Parts: sequence; structure tokens; C-alpha cells
Amino acid sequence: MESLPMYEKILRASQSIQKVCPTKPRVGLVLGSGLGAFGERMKEATSIDYDDIPFFCQTTVEGHKGRLILGHIGDVPTAVLQGRIHAYEGHDMETVVFPVRTLGALGVETLILTNASGGINRSFSPGDLVLINDHINLTGRNPLVGPNMDQLGPRFPDMTRAYHPGLKELFYETAKENRITLKNGIYCSVLGPTYETPAEVHMMAAMGADLVGMSTVAESIAANHLGLKVAGLSCITNMAAGISTENIKHEDVKAQALKVMKPFTDLLEKTIRKC
Repeated sequence: MESLPMYEKILRASQSIQKVCPTKPRVGLVLGSGLGAFGERMKEATSIDYDDIPFFCQTTVEGHKGRLILGHIGDVPTAVLQGRIHAYEGHDMETVVFPVRTLGALGVETLILTNASGGINRSFSPGDLVLINDHINLTGRNPLVGPNMDQLGPRFPDMTRAYHPGLKELFYETAKENRITLKNGIYCSVLGPTYETPAEVHMMAAMGADLVGMSTVAESIAANHLGLKVAGLSCITNMAAGISTENIKHEDVKAQALKVMKPFTDLLEKTIRKC
């Protein structure tokens, strides 16, 4: 079974999920570190552990539950990945983006990627919500390297509008309606698991990055390859090294994410209801 072609593995995973919950999701959501509580807002929810889905890997990172939740946000059928797989856990990029590709096989048309990030832009503060305008990939890796899976998308996908303009407008509209402050910026992805050095952060700032993290970009690339509409929402949980003199700890990242859970979940829920 393990020797199956990757596309066949994606189909097997999606078929296994459909046996448990046949509802076709329209929106997919990936929840980052400390942000998993959004899954509790789902109605008519069915939960499946990653261990029970063929070819899924269980996440090893604290704050990532490692389960797929299928249900509804309002009237919108939604699939939520409560926890993600990271390359720094020792996985190749095909494994990292396998859950996103499975969501595409389930019928998802819109994908919202969330994460906890370090602030580079000095106008940011811990607790800020930031909509991703664009990204910089400093991981040195790309999930599309290797033979192209023509069933998924083209050999050379365009990334000019990696984050869908219409979805961004929807987020801004929802934030304004609900008096939620929503900033925007360019997200820089690094491999991790070490936090960045001050010199690296200063380099990223010179490149135009506003925030930094260890996820999201590979998933965005894979989703754009599939032709999905993509949005990215970050929670600034700390200021990056050199911007702040404080030591950075994963425990503090999770704690800060919990502090902004209400505006974060309100913004997500009310935006998804419009999708």
C-alpha cells in the first residue's frame, strides 16, 4: 500500500474520510499553534484522528491536536485541520502538504491558512491579527519539486496572486463590520525548528517581510497548484528576535494565541459564513 503513487494515496485518504462523513466541504481551514479552539465552533461535527486517515501523519507539536473536523460554519460545509504537519518534524514536503491536497480531493474550493507568527514590522504588537498579502519562501524547499502530478495542476503554477484578492476583501469587510483590527503584511517562512537570529530577522526586514513563521507557505503553494482560493491569517504571538530582547518560548506563543482567541475565532467564523 505504501508503494502506491502519491495521487492514488490522496484518493485513498479522501475516500476513507467520505466513508465516515459523506458531506462535501466547500471551505477548508488549517489551524496553527494554539489556535485549535476554533474547531469547537463547528456544528454537526464529525471528528477523525489523523491516525485513522490513510497516509496522514500525526503531528508531534504541542498545541496541535492532530485531527480533521468536518461540519458546518453557519450553512457552509467546512473541513478543519486541527493541527498541521511541519517540515521541521522530519517530514518531506509531500507529507507536509498531503492533508491540504486531500482537502482538495474532498471538494474544498477555498482554503484558509492560519498560524502563530513572530512580528518583524515594528508597528505590530503581540496579539495583532494580520492578513497575509504575500509570502517569501526561505525554507529552501518547495512541495512541487519532482515529477508534476498533472491530475492536481500545471507544471508551473502562477503565484502572482497567491492570496486571493476577493478573499482578502471579504476578511477586511468582516473585520470592519465587527470592529476587529486587522493588519496586513508579507509572511516569511523559514524551516525551523530554531527561532530566528536577530541577524536573520534584520535580513528578512530588509527583504520586505513583516512577519515570520515555520509553516503556511508550502500549503499555500500546494493549494494554488490545485487552483484553490487561498487566504492566510496570522496571529502575532511575539516580536521576532532583535525586534524584542526577550527570549522566545513556545509556551509563550501558545499563551498569547489563547488571549486573542475570541477576535480570531469571530473573524474566521463570520468570514467563512460569507464564503
